Amino acid sequence: MNKTLLAGAAALLAATALTPAQADDIKQGGSMIVTYKDDVSTLDPAIGYDWQNWSMIKSLFDGLMDYEPGTTNLMNDLAEDYTISDDGKVFTFKLREGVKFHNGRELTAEDVKYSLDRVTNPETQSPGAGFFGSIKGFDAVAAGDADSLEGVTVVDPYTVKIELSRPDATFLHVMAINFSSIVPKEAVEEWGADFGKHPVGSGAFSLEEWTLGQRLVFKRNEDYWRAGVPKLDEITFEVGQEPIVALLRLQRGEADIPGDGIPPAKFLEVTKDPQYKDLIIEGGQLHTGYVTMNVKMPPFDKPEVRKAVNMAINKDRVVRIINGRAVPANQPLPPTMPGYDNNYEGYAYDPEAAKALLAEAGLGDGFETELYVYNTDPNPRIAQAIQADLAAIGIKAEIKALAQANVIAAGGEPDQAPMIWSGGMAWIADFPDPSNFYGPILGCAGAVKGGWNWSWYCNEELDALATAADSMTDPAQKAEREEAWRKIFIAVMDDAAWAPVFHEQRFTMRSERLGGPDAIFVDPVHIPVNYDYVWAKDVQ
Repeated sequence: MNKTLLAGAAALLAATALTPAQADDIKQGGSMIVTYKDDVSTLDPAIGYDWQNWSMIKSLFDGLMDYEPGTTNLMNDLAEDYTISDDGKVFTFKLREGVKFHNGRELTAEDVKYSLDRVTNPETQSPGAGFFGSIKGFDAVAAGDADSLEGVTVVDPYTVKIELSRPDATFLHVMAINFSSIVPKEAVEEWGADFGKHPVGSGAFSLEEWTLGQRLVFKRNEDYWRAGVPKLDEITFEVGQEPIVALLRLQRGEADIPGDGIPPAKFLEVTKDPQYKDLIIEGGQLHTGYVTMNVKMPPFDKPEVRKAVNMAINKDRVVRIINGRAVPANQPLPPTMPGYDNNYEGYAYDPEAAKALLAEAGLGDGFETELYVYNTDPNPRIAQAIQADLAAIGIKAEIKALAQANVIAAGGEPDQAPMIWSGGMAWIADFPDPSNFYGPILGCAGAVKGGWNWSWYCNEELDALATAADSMTDPAQKAEREEAWRKIFIAVMDDAAWAPVFHEQRFTMRSERLGGPDAIFVDPVHIPVNYDYVWAKDVQ
């Protein structure tokens, strides 16, 4: 989940990317309407971490680094230039001069330091704090022994130096994700916990209106530092729109993008209709849908129980529920991610073997539990299929279907959600590196209040191996590093921290108003994007 056309450049785009040269040919003006079923939880870049708000946040805020549109290639953003020391541990960033926040104040190196100190401060409860673990002084801040990162130094108003405690092959990628967005201290202090409802950044758009439960309106930042961007004058996000209604509104020309995608119940009808052939967008992505089991909550503290759940789920049937838009998963990493183990077979679907494991764990008569799920179709139906599979081995799982934000909140507490079906919130890489499928969702740094490690799995030996893998910064170590990650993820599966279910392709639609097959467009929904790059030839 994930500036530019992809969130963290996690996905492989099927749509055409816009180059700066092409941007000159696009007319200025126009507006766009995007619909969602649920309201947005927050627009605070230190807090927001779901596919719905990630794109919005990327449009309101900037960071030091970014990605070239439509690629996974890093590029400078607020950093005009940077240098790296010979030992790979000191990064010195030179900021662009004259960049302004939406409140009119110029952005400086002090803001960079403040923002990094804030996101790593435990009081912020950022689910992304663990991304910054390689910065010198992080451990002291995380433990509450310091309130400022020792490794982040303001050299002058436009220069900031960041010293790492160890080499980190992913550090520049981390500087490109939402959690590294630069925020103004005075606005955060003014709004406190409500800053997420009153965001102030330096991005291409600013928040004009937020009527809770109805709509959010973004307006064009007239003072945006990047010339010619954005082209749209306004984007309206209408919330409280059921996906079926949103599709009908798009077909009637009343909306431009159904934010929750094509409703599963209409998928075959729409995709097979020649009328919509040029309006459907398919986005490949580095994605895994999985079931978490909270290892802090009995009986999921027993590996045998977690392995039994892995063996109980009929993944082929789950894939059929979503019309074959995915492939079954046997490990956390998707097949196109470096470190994926092609030879690993995983846990076969075997209800009888699952029953035997439960008996071995002293639970031959089964047990009762709860399965949390995001309440937008097809996720409740998938949860029902998993519920039936679990019932077949004696596990009675009550389904708790809630709004996305509520499921995420429950998963971020150590004692609330024994099981979660991650669909609709499932992991899409923040950046194209295997470490991103470990630290936030399987590592100890993610097993914190408000974090995304909903299994609360923490294996310190694997954390040490992960740190060693990310210290391999020499390109000549690429194969060695991938093999290290391969072993880490197979060890995770040996512990059955998850039950991986499938790797999904995403489909959505655009209105005819956004142009035909030659329109310059990128899916801002399931491949989260920065809306300052969402341009189309006919938006007027």
